[in-house]
Amino acid sequence: MENTKGRKISTANLALCGLFTALVAIGAFIQIPIPYMDYFTLQFFFVLLAGIILGGKRAAMSVGCYVLIGLFGVPVFAAGGGFSYVLRPSFGYLLGFILAAFVVGKLCEKMKTGYRSYFLACLAGFAVTYALGIVYKYMILNFYTGTPITWAVILISCFPLDMPGDFILCILASGLGLRLKKSGLSLPDPD
Repeated sequence: MENTKGRKISTANLALCGLFTALVAIGAFIQIPIPYMDYFTLQFFFVLLAGIILGGKRAAMSVGCYVLIGLFGVPVFAAGGGFSYVLRPSFGYLLGFILAAFVVGKLCEKMKTGYRSYFLACLAGFAVTYALGIVYKYMILNFYTGTPITWAVILISCFPLDMPGDFILCILASGLGLRLKKSGLSLPDPD
């Protein structure tokens, strides 16, 4: 298979991208219940790992495929699937996953291999995900559903579960990503 620049995309690349597409989908259903609160999923963890292992372009392609599969109606999102999902306030986080995978991957490609570098890349992915997710949520709630809500309320709604939990996932993904890279799990032909 060839990409737009005429270089071949190897079978190993396609398989690894497909694996991370599946892992992000599976991560939506790995739900960790938190007492007296809601549940927490592992999607973001696999998005970060995709960036570390696949690099920017392939990670974005992998996570983008996951989002497209869900939009085409396959129930791979935490609350189902289908095109109407774009009208859910949480859809911005899914878009943020695509951009986060790209950002994490690009930073990992450019920075020296190491836990600190991977952790900083994951934090950048964290910032991108929440920036896009919060803006999208604000827009949908205020301008589509007609639910007036302030930026502060949306930001506070990310606590005490989502942001702290995703911060912990940044720590874990950085460590596991580094171990996987050191063990030889990487793509044979870099971008």
